[in-house]
Amino acid sequence: MRRPWHDLAEAFALPALALAGALLLFGVFVWFGGHDPLEVWKLLFVGAFGDAFSWQNTLQRAAPLMLTALTVALPARAGLVIIGGEGALVLGGLAAAGLPYLFTPPAGTSGTVILMVGAALAGAAWIAFAGALRQWRGVNETISSLLLGYIAIALFKHWVEGSMRDPASLNKPSTLPLADSLRIGGLFGYDVHWGLVWGVVFCVVAALWLMYTTHGFATRVVGGNARAARLVGLPTNRLIITACALGGAAAGLAGGIEVAAVHTAANASLIAGLGYAGILVSFVARHHPLAIIPVAILFGGFGAAGSLLQRRLGLPDASVQVLLGFAFVIILASEALRGRLLPFSFMPQRAPLPTAKAAT
Repeated sequence: MRRPWHDLAEAFALPALALAGALLLFGVFVWFGGHDPLEVWKLLFVGAFGDAFSWQNTLQRAAPLMLTALTVALPARAGLVIIGGEGALVLGGLAAAGLPYLFTPPAGTSGTVILMVGAALAGAAWIAFAGALRQWRGVNETISSLLLGYIAIALFKHWVEGSMRDPASLNKPSTLPLADSLRIGGLFGYDVHWGLVWGVVFCVVAALWLMYTTHGFATRVVGGNARAARLVGLPTNRLIITACALGGAAAGLAGGIEVAAVHTAANASLIAGLGYAGILVSFVARHHPLAIIPVAILFGGFGAAGSLLQRRLGLPDASVQVLLGFAFVIILASEALRGRLLPFSFMPQRAPLPTAKAAT
């Protein structure tokens, strides 16, 4: 009989061992390229957490990862595997940049909130559509969300390079830049923008919703056994589509924040793989909203360290993507060890009650 502490220890041990294995394989990879693995590992840490500048870069990169990870985590708690966060993110960014084409938002915080709500609604509708296809037409949500992501990117390029293009953007097509009053500034004068706070708040609220509300509990029941949930009368379709919509809203908000805080306009820089990186963050965090926060910071640090590897060792900035690829493969493979990694409890077990046959 397994004890609760086994499951808790295993929940920490498996991701930690998977990340250690990914770092080891990445060290072998760079060693074959003629670089010292120890130096690479050191620069990864220094580039991510070595000083105040590194921390600011790490936290700025972690903010969208928290939100795109929720795009995977919330539907996963309802039993779905959604991997279309990239599409919801770019549409959210497009919505935030495109709303000023339709009307003039009020200056200041209220205008920024309107843009962020529009971005969240765009992402919510996109991922909810994948959930609806699954529930009403039987379409596999993993495939549909992935393909919808490609469609979203195509729509993004169509409008950004077409009717919404700023005539002043020559080599890099983009929308008109947002007004200064609509942009999201830094936290207390630092380079970390307020999007980090939004990401943390969304993760905390999602955790509270799942753990302490009736609707969240019903969503977890559906994720555990959808057939049993139907038998007890739970509205499974509505719960699943709601979970998808909330996850999509998080990714759409991430896109809106990237536009308002980082790029100031919608352009190709928004298609940076943040939605795909969120898949890895969610799986490492075991789809737990609170665990997403530290995991997103860790992977934000890996991304921040890429430029240091390029400057010091001449490695491509994108070489950290190899590390993330190793981590994703090992995380998926480690699921085969779940329930087998730690030994059973050595605490004495209660002797079984005698059966009627033994009593006779």
